[in-house]
Amino acid sequence: MAKKRGLKSSFSKEKLELHRLAHYAFFAGIALAIIIGIFHKVFDSLLGVEASRVYVTTFVFLGTIVGLFNLTAKETIPFLTAAVALMLAGIVNLNLVYGVGDVLRPSLSNIVVFVVPGAIIVGMKTIWRLASD
Repeated sequence: MAKKRGLKSSFSKEKLELHRLAHYAFFAGIALAIIIGIFHKVFDSLLGVEASRVYVTTFVFLGTIVGLFNLTAKETIPFLTAAVALMLAGIVNLNLVYGVGDVLRPSLSNIVVFVVPGAIIVGMKTIWRLASD
């Protein structure tokens, strides 16, 4: 009996660590998306043409970590709703808003690139759970 409890607590401890890693990945992804979006011209001039490939790869990687390890069943619907809202906000033509649009557009585009992999993974997990029941 004691061995089972020990295994269960170590398993939940590992799961907690993955959950914590995914939370850090989420905050890092959002912060990077906003910072790189605001200063994208500076980063592009410093890093050159390959800068956007590095951004996209980083955001996709972090979004995948968030989608795989972060969400519980209770958080699924709010996450998918927020992901759809962010994706819709990302396609709005914010360049029409003078001054602010030039800053918001790249940040929202980066956030969309960050959120989409997680939304795909969470959506697939949800469909799998529904099909399994």
